[in-house]
Amino acid sequence: MSDLNTAMALIISCFSKYAGKEGNPHTLTKAELKDLLQNELGELLGKANDKSAVERIFKELDANQDNSVDFPEFGKMIFCLTVMCHEYFICKK
Repeated sequence: MSDLNTAMALIISCFSKYAGKEGNPHTLTKAELKDLLQNELGELLGKANDKSAVERIFKELDANQDNSVDFPEFGKMIFCLTVMCHEYFICKK
């Protein structure tokens, strides 16, 4: 499996690990998103303990305002974080 395939599988697996703990296995609730952010991206996001920060992230991700984050909405966050990391490492060279 290529590195890109591995990365995609990890992103899908990460979403699936948290989605559905409180209901729908295809979406993240605010609490599930908070757990995901803290447990999987804590170092990158500074632990995401700030409730208002989680609220803002959730509101930005929930594009269709159905009070949940589906995989395409989650994917936008992953893409944005990837772009930010890429820019950071490119500027650091």
